[in-house]
Amino acid sequence: MKLAPTSPRGAVLRAPSSSEATPAAYGASADRYDSRTGVFQSSRDRIVNALDPRPGDVVLDVGCGTGLCFEGLRRAVGPTGSVVGIDESPDMVRLARGRVATRRWDNVSVLNASVGQAEIPVVADKILFCAVHDVLQSVEGLRNVLAHVRPGGKVVAGGGKFTSPWLLAMNLQVTTLHKPYVRSFAGFARPWAVLAPFLDELKVSEFALGTGFCAVGRTRARIPKQR
Repeated sequence: MKLAPTSPRGAVLRAPSSSEATPAAYGASADRYDSRTGVFQSSRDRIVNALDPRPGDVVLDVGCGTGLCFEGLRRAVGPTGSVVGIDESPDMVRLARGRVATRRWDNVSVLNASVGQAEIPVVADKILFCAVHDVLQSVEGLRNVLAHVRPGGKVVAGGGKFTSPWLLAMNLQVTTLHKPYVRSFAGFARPWAVLAPFLDELKVSEFALGTGFCAVGRTRARIPKQR
């Protein structure tokens, strides 16, 4: 599921539940998603560039939404590579598939499934988590997806976060900005924390006054056992 890009650091609330309703932004209001989040395209591009997709790469775009990262990914992987998007929202997948069909991208496909249950038909070279906070808080989802990336494969996660807890007004603005796209703000101070044990060489950078982040690492040979 696609979430809004940049945001800021604060209190831990509660873990997201898979039984919670899908935000309207991904359902009833999905047709307005592109226009409502277009201002964040530069942040998406920054995160895609950090993945550094190369010709021939197989890339998973987890929580691909309407496919706003597809253009940069499929251009980089070229005709010998491929992009596989995954999203649990039927409305977002409908729009993503429409984008692919309209542009006749024969190296892009989209799966409609929850990340934890998705049957992924490829072993990827690289994986992108762009503005998908709820997905990043799901150990089940991360475990399933990372099992389909080769050992040492590059992983990039980026999006919004809370900034310093002293900047209360800014964090309130961040909450308002991201509320339509996030089920729970649990972990929004360090959105990469659940992902971190799965990766080696993890480096995290922040931007937009600490309200955005980009975490880059590589998959381990063995996925950590669930505690």
